[in-house]
Amino acid sequence: METNNPFLSFLQQNRNEVCEEWTERIKELVDTKLLAVISDQMYSNICNEYINLIMNHLENPQEDQTDKVNDFAHKTVQYGWTLKFVSSAIKELSIIIFNRMTEEKSDKEKIELVWEIDRYLSPITNEVIHQYADSWERTVSLQKIALQELSAPLIPVFEHITVMPLVGTIDTERAKGIMENLLQGVVKHRSQVVLIDITGVPVVDTMVAHHIIQAAEAVRLVGAKCLLVGIRPEIAQTIVNLGIDLNQITTKNSLQKGIQTALEMTNRKIVSLEG
Repeated sequence: METNNPFLSFLQQNRNEVCEEWTERIKELVDTKLLAVISDQMYSNICNEYINLIMNHLENPQEDQTDKVNDFAHKTVQYGWTLKFVSSAIKELSIIIFNRMTEEKSDKEKIELVWEIDRYLSPITNEVIHQYADSWERTVSLQKIALQELSAPLIPVFEHITVMPLVGTIDTERAKGIMENLLQGVVKHRSQVVLIDITGVPVVDTMVAHHIIQAAEAVRLVGAKCLLVGIRPEIAQTIVNLGIDLNQITTKNSLQKGIQTALEMTNRKIVSLEG
């Protein structure tokens, strides 16, 4: 298609060469870990997709490309590309285009072309960066919600008996989520006994113990009983040294013993069946 735009004409005539060179430049910039999991074809595809955005913008400057730009930005987020990397990659494309378009041109012509390239590329570049930021925020927000849901699950193991396994460090924000999940789960599963398993909690200090005591008290107020299980020797020693009072909570050193106690509290027990 004939065009009066020299920038668009250049891309139409040199698209494949530009895309190949840009793909190789990107692979030099990318982290080696990402390079190992993303194929050459995927790099080529995303380079072609971005050049398509530019050409579509030049051919139809009045057309709204927000959806296309958003799709492109979302892909870069899913690939694990950082904003710094995306910005550097786009800058490399500008350099490639400039170098190819300024072969055998005077310094004055080169300066004029710098402004032209910036004028043509900036609208798409700015929109990609904006959409990338939005897509990244949405992705991080969804991941945070998913992690919160997984960080303190309440698992029914027997009728009226549930277990909440805790793994990792417990801070104030996470403790709030644990409390909410615990109370909602107790009501949902009609639990009579809840076992809080701290086997995977590396450190139990005064703050963590305080949150556990609060959780146990809250469980009691909704009509259930709370057992604290998974207390390792070093954790027991820390609790004693800190003078933390857990007398109001039944404690067991393992989940197995905790479940046995929970069954007894609900008038059941484990028996062996002889053949």
